[in-house]
Amino acid sequence: MFNLLRECLFKLRLIVLIWLSIIFLFCFSIVDVNAASDKSIKVGEPIKIGISGPMKFPAGEHMWIGAQIAAEEINSNGGMLIGGELREIKLFKADSNEYLSIPDAVSALERLIAVNKVDFIIGGARSEAILAQMEVMADNKVVYIMSGGGSPKLTMQIAKDYDKYKYFFRMTTPHVGNQIKSLSAALDVCGVKIRKDLGIQTPKVAIVMEKIAAVDAMIDVAEKTLPQIGMEIVGVWRPSPTANDVTAELTAVKNSGAHIIFTCTTGPVGIVLAKQWGELQIPALMIGVNVEGQVKRYWEATDGMCDYEIILNPVVRAKVTGKTISVYDKYVEKTGDYPLYTGIGAYDGIQVVLDAAQRAGTFESNALVAALEDTDYLGVAGRIQFYPRNHQIPHDLKYGSKSSTIFVQQWRSGELVTVWPNGEAQNPGLGLGPGWEGVRFEGTVDPELTPVMINYWKGKK
Repeated sequence: MFNLLRECLFKLRLIVLIWLSIIFLFCFSIVDVNAASDKSIKVGEPIKIGISGPMKFPAGEHMWIGAQIAAEEINSNGGMLIGGELREIKLFKADSNEYLSIPDAVSALERLIAVNKVDFIIGGARSEAILAQMEVMADNKVVYIMSGGGSPKLTMQIAKDYDKYKYFFRMTTPHVGNQIKSLSAALDVCGVKIRKDLGIQTPKVAIVMEKIAAVDAMIDVAEKTLPQIGMEIVGVWRPSPTANDVTAELTAVKNSGAHIIFTCTTGPVGIVLAKQWGELQIPALMIGVNVEGQVKRYWEATDGMCDYEIILNPVVRAKVTGKTISVYDKYVEKTGDYPLYTGIGAYDGIQVVLDAAQRAGTFESNALVAALEDTDYLGVAGRIQFYPRNHQIPHDLKYGSKSSTIFVQQWRSGELVTVWPNGEAQNPGLGLGPGWEGVRFEGTVDPELTPVMINYWKGKK
């Protein structure tokens, strides 16, 4: 009995000692944390970020929203530790009005630099305006992360004069030469379906692309690529980005016997084109770039006439990286709309620059450029890496199955669904590079032809 009592007392003392040790360790950890905080990390000046975009249009509006979400996340955690100082984010908005005025775009950048004295700039939606803005960037040696314009001429400037233009980097969306690779892959899939479902062995393609600099390179690539995948080009039409009627172009397309309309629109003409395509019952599948078509409200703007339109989209709600779905959903919750690529470009752009600044320990431009060149970052839209300084397009976003890609989606009954990448090996002639087998995200479906197209062409037999 005595031995049993002694054993119980021993166990009780052991339990008490264990609990005392736990309490001691817990209290020590609190003291340690408080000691760390008592060292009072120096709070530095805010990080000033300029956002330059066409704020009266979706491209600029979403750019600002994406920047706000990034800033809110960072500031809610106390800011970013750069060079030993904790610094919050402060955003400055500049309406570039670049769709309508290149001088306005230049003035917007000048104000951000001279008046707001920003540490770096996120922006750009129209290549012609960005080319002019790059001169201001170069003169002031300020880092400019572009979230919009698609022309390869932008990063070719860096190859021509690295020391002058090295402060420029492309974010989120590869240039149009690489964009067309994803589109060509989707065109190839649609071509197979046309041959199978309609018995048309050489699908005819009408190119309808707005008259802007970025599109020139896309048409050049299309004219070389489409014949390689067994398609015939029947004509090229170039409406204005702000055209409010494309009836003439669509009538000519129908008369040409086209089975596919290959598009590229970044301005409001995208809404007009889709609406009149539906109203005029054009028996051709519309596929291409349509910036307006990447947002949810596009369905209502076209009165649902965009049904079955296929568009390029850099951002989809899928497990592209660990950040994609959470940021995508946060964006939808904040806006009630799908995130536009410029919005995610602004979000990822801020994160990438701050990551580089942490590694460099400074926002000094030359040090920041060197750190940005070493970027390997998993953003919302995918893996972010830049082509090196000795490349023909330095600081452009790397494209490929293991780098950044661009998705292809189709409007179906008011929703966007992904149709590419489809997990299959790609036609080597398209130049997409290796590794696409198995790259297929949850929710991906096969593209469909429009009922109008099926009824019209089957009736021709």
